[in-house]
Amino acid sequence: VQLQASGGGLVQAGGSLRLTCAASGRAASSLAVGWFRQASGKEREFVAGISWTGGSSYYANSAGGRFTISRDNAKNTVYLQMNTLKPEDTAVYYCAADQNPRQLLPWAYAYWGQGTLVTVSS
Repeated sequence: VQLQASGGGLVQAGGSLRLTCAASGRAASSLAVGWFRQASGKEREFVAGISWTGGSSYYANSAGGRFTISRDNAKNTVYLQMNTLKPEDTAVYYCAADQNPRQLLPWAYAYWGQGTLVTVSS
């Protein structure tokens, strides 16, 4: 399974971005997917996750109702819609996938994308 994250960029505080995680590989649509982020000098942290069916989603407190994760299995794609962005959301965002759902720790994920940089200016 290969993952490709995209959609990052520079946005002003209060703005929105939609990140995309495109998956390839035979089993891609049957995996749970998580979004993580890593700010400069900080550890990688969980942001949001979704089950392989899309029927279950879960979020870190930091997502605070501002982020929404969704998936389109016909396109092997997972999205992270981020609204009301704050400067503290600035980080490299990664998507990850694993057969086990509801994993919150990075080491639990078997597959990783390369990351996309989100910069929120104040």
